[in-house]
Amino acid sequence: MATIGTFSRTENGFAGAVKTLNLNVKSVKFVPAEGDNENGPDFRIFAGTTVEFGAAWNKQSDKGNAYLSVKLDDPSFPAPIYASLVETEGEELALIWSRRRPAN
Repeated sequence: MATIGTFSRTENGFAGAVKTLNLNVKSVKFVPAEGDNENGPDFRIFAGTTVEFGAAWNKQSDKGNAYLSVKLDDPSFPAPIYASLVETEGEELALIWSRRRPAN
């Protein structure tokens, strides 16, 4: 597992950056999703202010720790990127990449 992003909390979501060998997005925002779709995401993920390139769902680990299950996707990607946004020590959160798709 590799850290591909760092984030901080905002008034209503999260803001930070995502960087991989092929991806360097400096302004990423997690914005609460609108609507009451039971299976819909809890957050929409934007690059900059208008380009949506992912979604995130509130989850809880077996140990009871809250995290966000993240799916980033774009037509330029060969496949979606699955990751988890987790709390780290201090104020920051880390976006941790995973090769496997998380179980729902």
